[in-house]
Amino acid sequence: MANRRSATRPSATRPPPSTRNRPPPPDSQNLLLAALPLEDYERLAPALDIVPLKLKDILHKPGEPLQHVYFPGAGGFCSLLTVLQDGGMIEVATIGREGMVGVSAVLDGGRVPSCAMVQAEMETCHRMTVDALRRETDRHGALFDLLAHYSQALTGFVMQSTACNAVHSVEQRLARWLLHAQDRVGKGEFPLTQEFVAMMLGTARPTVTVVAGTLQKAGLIKYRHGKVTIVDREALESAACECYRAATDLLRDVTSTRSR
Repeated sequence: MANRRSATRPSATRPPPSTRNRPPPPDSQNLLLAALPLEDYERLAPALDIVPLKLKDILHKPGEPLQHVYFPGAGGFCSLLTVLQDGGMIEVATIGREGMVGVSAVLDGGRVPSCAMVQAEMETCHRMTVDALRRETDRHGALFDLLAHYSQALTGFVMQSTACNAVHSVEQRLARWLLHAQDRVGKGEFPLTQEFVAMMLGTARPTVTVVAGTLQKAGLIKYRHGKVTIVDREALESAACECYRAATDLLRDVTSTRSR
């Protein structure tokens, strides 16, 4: 298959182009795929393409039928966004190398209720068609069990985030989100615009300026020119609410006892 760069724009529905279908290096592997028994992975491998995902690529649009599912690799992550009638969007979950974008395909393969957008780009993401996924999950083997477990954990993640948004301060919520983001990108500095922070927090941009400024004055982060740097990870964990640890443990438990 031709080696092409993705030309997807934020409003596009065409999936990113595949570059190759060989397995990625182990250190960039999606953890769900890495947790499969070797026999199951080898049966699945021919259906997996590797695609690069760029910032703000749209993988799924609400109301559209699922065509592909995505298994993110290391270094990036995607956001699941609820789209409101006025066009506004609020983040409900983040998905990195620990998960899969499009897990509803395991249940019915129907239309997706949310928007899936790339929030931190990555060079390695496995993509496969819904039909290929369903053929494998219809075996009710290791992949089916793993994705059923992951689906429950993702639901718990969304429920934890919903509770967090209802009872915890904006500062705590931002600290929690930054920790999740750093866990996925694997480094202390990454792009972050005020526009997306406002969308993620469900608040106005002026509030974002105040909240980011509070964390920066406390020496926890540096935020300028659309980039955030985590300065004091330990202090940031102390500033976050218990929801960060609870959500992290939910997702980690899916693959912590499974390895190929």
